[in-house]
Amino acid sequence: MVAPVLIFAVGNESRGDDALGPLLLRELDVWLTGSGLSDQVDLLEDFQLQVEHALDMQGRQLVLFVDAGMDTAVPYAFYRVQPDAAPVLYSHALAPEALLEVYEQFYREAPPAVFVLCIRGERFELGEGLSPQAAERLMLASEFGKKLLFAPEIGLWDARCIPESVEKSMAREDNHPGQAVCEITE
Repeated sequence: MVAPVLIFAVGNESRGDDALGPLLLRELDVWLTGSGLSDQVDLLEDFQLQVEHALDMQGRQLVLFVDAGMDTAVPYAFYRVQPDAAPVLYSHALAPEALLEVYEQFYREAPPAVFVLCIRGERFELGEGLSPQAAERLMLASEFGKKLLFAPEIGLWDARCIPESVEKSMAREDNHPGQAVCEITE
C-alpha cells in the first residue's frame, strides 16, 4: 500500500550544506517511527530529481520535496509548486515543477499537491561539512516538518504559505518558473 504522504529529500551529503535534505529526512524518519505515524508517510532520497520520480508520486495526497538552497529565505522557505510546461533542456535533473509536468503527461491526470521545503545553506563545496548556520536551520526545519506531518492536509499546508509579491518573487535568484513562493509563517 502506498502511504498518502511522500517526503522526498534531495541532496548530496559530501557537498556541505547540500546534506540538509537527507539529514532532515533521517530526523523525520526517527520522529515518525516514535510517533506511530510511519505508516502514513513514505521517505525517499536521491541526489537530484529525475523523470522516473514521477512514478513515486502516484497515489499520494501530498508530496514534500526537501532541499537546500543558496538564495533561499532564512531559515527556510515553504511553498507549493504547480506544473510547468517550459521545455526541459536536460533529462537527468529536474525542478519539482518540471517533474509535475512529467507526471501530468505520463498519467494524464492532475498530480498530487506538491510542496517544497527549501532550507537555506551557506557552503556547498565538495568535502565540506555542514555549516553552523545550516545546523541551526536544520533544527528549525525539523520542527516545522513535524508540524506539517502531524496535520497532513492540503488546506493546512496551504495555510502555512503566504505568497510573495510578484516583484519580490521575480527578483529571487533561485526563482523557478511556476513556483508559488511562500514566506515562513512560524
